[in-house]
Amino acid sequence: MATLDRWTLASAFARSFLIQGSWNYRTMLGSGFAFAMLPALRVLFRESPAALEASLRRHLEHFNAHPYLSGVALGAVLRMEGDGEDGEAVRRFKTAVRGPLGGLGDALVWAAWLPAVSLIGLALYWLGAPGWVAVLAFLAIYNVGHVGLRVWSFKVGLGGGRGVARSLGAAALTRWTERIRAAAALLLGLFVGAAFEGEPGLVAAGPAWAALAAAAFVGGLLVGHRLWRPAAVAVVAAVALLATWGLAS
Repeated sequence: MATLDRWTLASAFARSFLIQGSWNYRTMLGSGFAFAMLPALRVLFRESPAALEASLRRHLEHFNAHPYLSGVALGAVLRMEGDGEDGEAVRRFKTAVRGPLGGLGDALVWAAWLPAVSLIGLALYWLGAPGWVAVLAFLAIYNVGHVGLRVWSFKVGLGGGRGVARSLGAAALTRWTERIRAAAALLLGLFVGAAFEGEPGLVAAGPAWAALAAAAFVGGLLVGHRLWRPAAVAVVAAVALLATWGLAS
């Protein structure tokens, strides 16, 4: 990897933020992946235009993963290309990691981190913070995790190369997902309690709202754990409930 300087790696990482910019049904993230790889490929194959074209065409092929964890594949492939590994081995590696990276990212970000941070913003607003404060708090907290995950994934991929699976296993992303989901469940409980008993809370809104809140609680208790992405469903339901209440009052 000595042939890739820090500026080239930084350029590839910065481009990874646009990896969904050319998303399409045929290659999905493939075009964005090739776009992120291009600065490094130009350095690695500066003496061989034919090899540069072949590598670029290879990376334009179908690839899909969670965008925040795509840096794992990007960094690992940069390492493999820099080490001169065979193009077919690079292709097989990308095929092997795209499923796990998609599953891990969906569970960690969309089903855990996003609902948890959304609940923080909702709780701040319910506790009396101005709307702009709640929005800024959501954006700040969410993007600390978002950008941090992107930086970490790129470094892990770059350091691990084709052996990046060991680093992913040591990171225990699944355990972090469960911890964040548990925190989101606690936040949801606190938020519902404040909405139900606070002033003005659902109790003050009348018996119909109190009955609806109680039914939602019982439904969540009985079947909520079986729902797909229960934390996300709960947040959407809470937002819809509050929006409806706001329109009706």
